[in-house]
Amino acid sequence: MDPFQLLSWARIPYLSRSPIPRDLSAVTAVGEEEAPRSARVTRAAVERVWSSVQALYRTGVYPAVQICVRCRGHVLLDRTLGHASGNAPGDPADAPRVLATPDTPFCLFSASKAITAMVIHKLDEQGLVHLEDRVCDYIPEFARHGKQWITLRHVLAHRSGIPAIPPEAMDLELLGSPEKIVDILSETRTQSRPGQVLAYHAISGGFVLGEVVKRVTGKDIGKVLREEIAEPLGMHWMGYGVRARDVERVAENAFTGPPLPPPVGMLMRRALGVTYADAVEISNDPRFLTGIVPAANVVCTARELASFYQCLLDEGELDGVRVFDPRTVRHATAEQAYREIDLTLGIPLRYGLGPMLGDSPIGLFGPDTPRAFGHLGFTNIFGWADPDRDIAVALLTSGKPFLSLHAIRLLQFLFGINQAFPRRGRRRR
Repeated sequence: MDPFQLLSWARIPYLSRSPIPRDLSAVTAVGEEEAPRSARVTRAAVERVWSSVQALYRTGVYPAVQICVRCRGHVLLDRTLGHASGNAPGDPADAPRVLATPDTPFCLFSASKAITAMVIHKLDEQGLVHLEDRVCDYIPEFARHGKQWITLRHVLAHRSGIPAIPPEAMDLELLGSPEKIVDILSETRTQSRPGQVLAYHAISGGFVLGEVVKRVTGKDIGKVLREEIAEPLGMHWMGYGVRARDVERVAENAFTGPPLPPPVGMLMRRALGVTYADAVEISNDPRFLTGIVPAANVVCTARELASFYQCLLDEGELDGVRVFDPRTVRHATAEQAYREIDLTLGIPLRYGLGPMLGDSPIGLFGPDTPRAFGHLGFTNIFGWADPDRDIAVALLTSGKPFLSLHAIRLLQFLFGINQAFPRRGRRRR
């Protein structure tokens, strides 16, 4: 028996409530998929990827897993494993288990940042903002305490000097009073000179960008996202949170990993403003799911996220609908940081102006991905495009482990994707 399956049957407290069945057909839902030959890919290659997703689910740390893979514009995988609710650790024994489907929306956590960044790039394309403008040109009160030199580019590139958000800004009651969050951010002091160092902005940058959008357009960033990107591309869910009546349809998140060791726990608390486990709990709160948290609460399906990256892969156009100028996409995905140590995350990374970038010999999106771009969400959500492979991929999960054996299967999935879809040479962009 697979050692991961043994762990599942051992009923370890942080694993799914029910043992993983040997036959996964009962917890599998399949959406609309195209024949692999339409993308000049073998069925065996697609099935190998699906097998790696099944192996990931069998670790037991994900109550639900949703995958969408597009190659050459064709949807080759659009499937879901597991339960949207009722099968997480700690759920009551009599809790009804609701199967997840390809139409089940998931919260993207930090994978929201790439989408928020593209809203700003869209306004830049329209001439409503310029990336070299100072934030205080739009939010005058933001200039307090030496922040008058912070530009939109600094925020998009995680170089504004305000990577951490004050804990009081994470009060969910404030989501209904965004002006109070702006006041808190305006009183925040910089930790470094703007532009000087790379330090991932887990939450703070999103609120700043969201307020800039509101000051420029007179609309909240959710409405701008819907009008400029989501609705033109025919997306039903993609937006910041959901309507109150749809909260129960969003896949329920669960902290499924072992406790974080103190150094890591302190690092995550400093970045998020709350503990790792508290962040997971907050993500299920109706106030979070109906509010606007630009850095963390975009809700959509894997199919929609893969379509978003397909649009960027095709330089701003999807199914004949153009929402970005090609130059906008090239600008957003151009390298801004090259293997520079991120002082928040403590590792060397490559960044664009919003997206995270792949790398060689190995990067965030697997091996040999120097031109891939996308974003991770809470370490267990992936959305990216790779021009060299002509693929757009979305992997959404409801389990939130940080350190556990699942990482082996996650790496195998990333390696498997890039083996199934080998580089085809440089795709002209």
